Amino acid sequence: MITVEELEKHLTRPSEELVQEMASLKGDLLILGVGGKMGPTLAKLAKNALQAAGRKNRVIGVSRFSTDKLRQHLEAQGVDTVSADLMEEDQLRALPQADNIIFMAGRKFGTYGEEHQTWAMNAYLPGRVAENYRNSRIVSFSTGNVYPLLPLAWGGASEEQPADPVGEYGQSCLGRERVFQYFSRKHGIPMVLFRLNYAIDLRYGVLLEIAQAVQAEEAIDLRMGNVNVIWQGDANEMALRSLFHCESPPRVLNVTGPENISVRWVAEEFGRKLGKKPVFVNEEEPRALLSNASCAHHLFGYPKVSLRQMIDWTVRWIEAGGVTLDRPTHFQEREGVF
Repeated sequence: MITVEELEKHLTRPSEELVQEMASLKGDLLILGVGGKMGPTLAKLAKNALQAAGRKNRVIGVSRFSTDKLRQHLEAQGVDTVSADLMEEDQLRALPQADNIIFMAGRKFGTYGEEHQTWAMNAYLPGRVAENYRNSRIVSFSTGNVYPLLPLAWGGASEEQPADPVGEYGQSCLGRERVFQYFSRKHGIPMVLFRLNYAIDLRYGVLLEIAQAVQAEEAIDLRMGNVNVIWQGDANEMALRSLFHCESPPRVLNVTGPENISVRWVAEEFGRKLGKKPVFVNEEEPRALLSNASCAHHLFGYPKVSLRQMIDWTVRWIEAGGVTLDRPTHFQEREGVF
């Protein structure tokens, strides 16, 4: 894959398992916050799976759509769109009802100095959404940032690990979860809290950032010495399949790849493939932000795209001059300041 068209075709090709499950989906699917990094391909993946299953359920994407380009692209792919600011109550109330909701709206970067904005989006808005869609089932995107940094020997936080986020972004994401949990119990709304870290495709993500640093011979900070990643297509598929595992009280699912990846090792792999010698600063700390996603793997199987495949694709993408997004993950952040 060396073009965006090839990449998105791969990201939106449904598996047989997804097609089989979406064949039994009752009602329409509404995606709130479809305009982010993952939303467009998730919407198209859902539409493709429903079409492959011979179903005519609507897939509706909601975003502010600051430009018409994305909206027109989604409409051309069969995804209905609605332009709305979810923080405006009248616009939220005017949205169509749907049996199935995927909540992707949220705020991370820019939190420092604008903490009130982040809390409003991440912890206030979910309550308004839950009230408006009390008769639906909801998969709410969350994050592994609700967990503390844990010793590497623990192998990552499982869902049983008590939440203890570092910094206001992670705290506000835990607030989102707690508000959804409250309304799930109040109204019996079946939900999944989808704790994701870190999704990648070839245009953004942890692997691209490390590879770019290796290619540019820029220093790589090793203090956050281990990370998790998952291919965006696999993460989107798991999000859609989570609609069939919603419960009240909400089910919590960690979603990521099976490896606790050494940043040093993956940088050296990129160096070997790119003909560069990685430059490192600092040493690995004994704790890192890692998740154990064995529960999701038990439900859905292991991700279909392996770590080695992602590394090879990333190298080819860089060598071909593929398009990249200026959306760094800040995976190195240890103080929770975004």
